[in-house]
Amino acid sequence: MDMQEQLKRLKNSVFTGLGIGLVVPGILIAIVMYLMQRFAFLAKADLLLIGCIAVNALLMHYFFKLNKENIGRGIISATFLWAFAFFFYKINR
Repeated sequence: MDMQEQLKRLKNSVFTGLGIGLVVPGILIAIVMYLMQRFAFLAKADLLLIGCIAVNALLMHYFFKLNKENIGRGIISATFLWAFAFFFYKINR
């Protein structure tokens, strides 16, 4: 079974979308934070972090095309949570 079939079988739940919207950018942010610590020229590249959160827009669009509106709503909610986390990260930096 391919990945698209598995995604179509996901339960159309806001909590599923919230999980997807928190985990996928979380993994990307962890990778980017590691790279920002490792390479000095990336230390101030906060746009990379915004890009990691913006991946949720692509995910949301994809799930709306699959008629999984509740998953899309969960991803939007997760995007707001990540935006608040980024805001506090910028304030405390």
